[in-house]
Amino acid sequence: MEPIVALLLLVALVAVTTVIGLVVRHRQGRARAVDSVEIVDPQRLGVDALGGEATLLQFSTEMCSRCPGVHRMLSDVAGTRDGVRHLDVDLTHRPDIAQHFRVLQTPTTLVLDRRGIVRTRFGGVPARDVVERELDTLQKESTRA
Repeated sequence: MEPIVALLLLVALVAVTTVIGLVVRHRQGRARAVDSVEIVDPQRLGVDALGGEATLLQFSTEMCSRCPGVHRMLSDVAGTRDGVRHLDVDLTHRPDIAQHFRVLQTPTTLVLDRRGIVRTRFGGVPARDVVERELDTLQKESTRA
């Protein structure tokens, strides 16, 4: 192979890899609305009940380095709001739950409304202000209903 062709191929490969990395990084931690009618059963998650107003459902694994920080932030958010509960489900030994909720990365956080319906999904580390905005939206919807 000619050296110039090899160099061009290498530059093209680096460019494509960089673009893919930027796209993946851009999507991390973004809120994604979920169109779901499934009501999450708290007993399937190993808890007695969901939050009265909303539930922050975090999926973690033992090897996740970012999960403890997300856990602290979500616990703090839930602790400052009445009726909001934070649940952290370790998927390390529960592949059935990971498959059911289509969790491909940890942390993954779901925001459930008062009925237990998934309203928002975060893949990666969500920003605190975005989580709080999602909870504010749920609160406004529940006061209208």
